[in-house]
Amino acid sequence: MITAGAVERIAARIKAARGETAPDLVLKNGLVADLFTSEFVRMDVALFDGVIVGLGTYDGPRCLDAKDYYVVPGFIDGHFHLESSMLSPREFARAVLPHGTTAVIADPHEITNVLGLRGLSYILHDSEGLPVDFYLMAPSCVPATHLETSGADLTAEDLAALRTERRIIGLAEMMNFPGVLYADPTVLAKLAAFHGAIVDGHAPLLSGKDLNAYVGAGIRSDHECTQLAEAREKLRLGMQIMIREGTQAKNLAALLPLVNAATLRQCSLVTDDLHPHDILRHGHLDAVMSLAIEMGLPPLWAVAMVTLNTARYFSLPDRGAVAPGCRADLALLSSLDPVRVSHVFKDGRHVVDQGELAIDIPDAALPADVSSMNVRPYDVTAFELPALGKHTLVIDLIPDQILTGKAVLPAEIKNGRVVQDVQRDILKLAVIERHRGTGNIAVGLVRGFSLREGALATSVAHDSHNIICVGCADADMATAARAVEEMKGGLAIACDRRIVTRLPLPIGGLMSDRPLAETAGLWEDIRYQAQQLGCRLSEPFMHLSFLALPVIPALKLTDRGLVDVDKFAFVPLFVD
Repeated sequence: MITAGAVERIAARIKAARGETAPDLVLKNGLVADLFTSEFVRMDVALFDGVIVGLGTYDGPRCLDAKDYYVVPGFIDGHFHLESSMLSPREFARAVLPHGTTAVIADPHEITNVLGLRGLSYILHDSEGLPVDFYLMAPSCVPATHLETSGADLTAEDLAALRTERRIIGLAEMMNFPGVLYADPTVLAKLAAFHGAIVDGHAPLLSGKDLNAYVGAGIRSDHECTQLAEAREKLRLGMQIMIREGTQAKNLAALLPLVNAATLRQCSLVTDDLHPHDILRHGHLDAVMSLAIEMGLPPLWAVAMVTLNTARYFSLPDRGAVAPGCRADLALLSSLDPVRVSHVFKDGRHVVDQGELAIDIPDAALPADVSSMNVRPYDVTAFELPALGKHTLVIDLIPDQILTGKAVLPAEIKNGRVVQDVQRDILKLAVIERHRGTGNIAVGLVRGFSLREGALATSVAHDSHNIICVGCADADMATAARAVEEMKGGLAIACDRRIVTRLPLPIGGLMSDRPLAETAGLWEDIRYQAQQLGCRLSEPFMHLSFLALPVIPALKLTDRGLVDVDKFAFVPLFVD
């Protein structure tokens, strides 16, 4: 419906653009990023009614001298999981706005796998009206697969109903790529529900005819590339390549050679999973851009990969550029190498001044229905492994990657049971179902944590987020896992049957209700305590959290058993 107010607004913007009326604010004489010609141009930027109305020479009652700054669009994270930050939407906005981020495309499948539509509603409600725009993708894989037990099950009909939600702009990463390839009717129905909309992908190492089939099903992006040849093949088929540099998965160095003048528009920089201490220490997309520029990426290309390219892919035509008609979401940079953000404007409002938040983002009451913990009682014997053979499959960690290897190794057997072999760094891994009280507990083996004693446990276990624990002794594993249960979710470390440290995550067992600095401090402590027990991994809990994800090759453990991801099927622990 065309309203008189809408017509009047357009008319007022035209007058401001023509200089007939004064703009609300003029950024004077800045080096403006022209992402269409790939150059910086010194000129004024006129802001009026929350949008950019003109570039060139403008004057008005309010001016900001921008001669010492690069004027660039506000940054957009095209693929991220709020839950990995362990922050509420409001706290996340407080954290990233000073780093130039003014919009994010969030995939809420973590909290939705725990709480279903209640989790999605929480994210939508808590992010409403923030100075960082939260766009959401409808979670395509709740549950992620049939190989695990999640807290919810979203059908194609559930997802179709979400298309009318203003801030839900597409279908989130289709992790169940075997379901696509084998034409699972339930998976295809979800794709059909979002026909004509943006559908994100998740297809690690997929290639050849299988990749053709996956792309042909309407899936348009991938953030899971770890190898240059893999990314190039996907790009040649028209996929948007989201180059990921997060806390755990770091693919920038391997994939940056993909980006050239011809491929630039099909490439974006994203964070995917970024933990709180990384945000506190290093920043957000500004840190990813800085690293890319340090590696040789032209600064304007880096800017485009977190602004224009992302906006164009997600069909957000009013953002991503410093151009008339675009939202006045802008960052003023004092430096490009490294990227240093001095000022941020959101809808024309000055929200960050000299790197400091200049507005108040009020807290919101935590809803009563955001916790989930329903574990059937168990005792320490649940972690025993009767020896049914002499050799076992062992999950092999790959440092700084969420991919895992698989090995066949001789088992350490005592009294007819397989036990941990600390000397060979082979520890027990267990997944405890926490949503439906099924009593499911699966036990396997993992190599690569280097723990010498104690146990780690967490309710952050992608994507179903059951309790997962690893340890040198069954009793410590039980102690740590019970601490997670008692907290209604979180992280815990146990040693000698006592809790060493913990980090409560009361929002779905995934997110904290505390400020960034406090959450990051607890995270730092829990990493330190893990290292004191011998762990040599830089991010032990991040590694642990992905060991239950049966859509990332090669070997994973869910509450229902050991999964060979290449076969997309359960396999026995013993191989002889």
